[in-house]
Amino acid sequence: MSEEKKSVLDRISAVIRGTDESIVDTTSEDETVIAPVKSAMDLLVEQSPVPPRMDDIVEGKVSAIGRARVFIEIAPFGTGIIYGREYMNARDILRKVSVGDTIAAKVVDASNADGYIELSLKEARQALIWSDAEDAVRKQTIMSLLVKEANKGGLIIEWQGIQGFLPASQLSSENYPRVEDGDKDKILSALNDLIGKHLSVIMITADQKEGKLIFSEKGPQEKEEKEEKVSKYGVGDVLNGTVTGAVDFGIFVKLEEGLEGLVHISELDWGLVEDTRSLFKVGDSVKVKVIEVKDDKISLSIKQLKENPWSSASNKYKKDQEVQGVIIKYNKHGALASIEEGVAGLVHISEFASEEELRNTLSLGQSYKFTITLFEPKEQRMTLSFKKIEKK
Repeated sequence: MSEEKKSVLDRISAVIRGTDESIVDTTSEDETVIAPVKSAMDLLVEQSPVPPRMDDIVEGKVSAIGRARVFIEIAPFGTGIIYGREYMNARDILRKVSVGDTIAAKVVDASNADGYIELSLKEARQALIWSDAEDAVRKQTIMSLLVKEANKGGLIIEWQGIQGFLPASQLSSENYPRVEDGDKDKILSALNDLIGKHLSVIMITADQKEGKLIFSEKGPQEKEEKEEKVSKYGVGDVLNGTVTGAVDFGIFVKLEEGLEGLVHISELDWGLVEDTRSLFKVGDSVKVKVIEVKDDKISLSIKQLKENPWSSASNKYKKDQEVQGVIIKYNKHGALASIEEGVAGLVHISEFASEEELRNTLSLGQSYKFTITLFEPKEQRMTLSFKKIEKK
């Protein structure tokens, strides 16, 4: 008999005999208070191990191997079995198993029709792998992994038989694709050069439900170094930098060795910018303003160093005024008409029978007269009417 069970039985006997000192609280010579007494059943329940439940990972020794089935002793709860589809899913591993081996498996049925605890080795392995992945994220474990494939967004790498993704933005400065004109095909070509190479990476996301692993080549040390550099700058600082890349969503500007900031396309100019490459080229010197500092990232603006045209527009325009505007863009709401550099209003599609009629009536690059129907310079909002001019 185990010491644990003997201790429980001794305690039960003491309760029955009334000699269990732990249940008596003597507060004085004349007064004795009886503390609540736990029943023998309560004590047994407290000390008993919990039976395995659905999705639990259990461990036991192989007691027998039959035809397409393996029996495992899950003491003290009974016998587990791996058979049927679960056996077929893990047959390559189970063929190497011998009686007496200790293996871990996942409970898929706590008590099947035959009284066995039904187990899955494959699901247990998957659960343990994802547990290891979560541990790697917590510990920021550095691992060397092979690049299997590349796409325009980054690299495909594999860990423990699971495919993971390394976004291009998470590549080290050494491997980040520097493409002069930001051409996506050239970026893909640069990423393809990394296929077959081993990269030192850390895992930054492990999501078992979505089967998603995300990696970064920027190790903790590199991140700390970058955070230290970024911490020297504050919002409102005006700096000189060099354009190192132009992409669809903005431009990258080098501020110092090993530190770049992003000027988002919306912060390039007060006017409409549709092609960043038409405004900036790699190597251009630019003056920028720091608008956000967060962790190891720094956000910049070029337009905020220029006068906001909407400020002066508030003194020039008002509601119901007639203005001349040039059509600069179509969108799902209608057409944008610029009445001066950086100040544009929307001609809503509701003024026309269809989008086709709008485009046939208002041509890109052409100038027309409009009436201002809404003017909120502080919010940088303006709507224009073409029909009111036609009616006049």
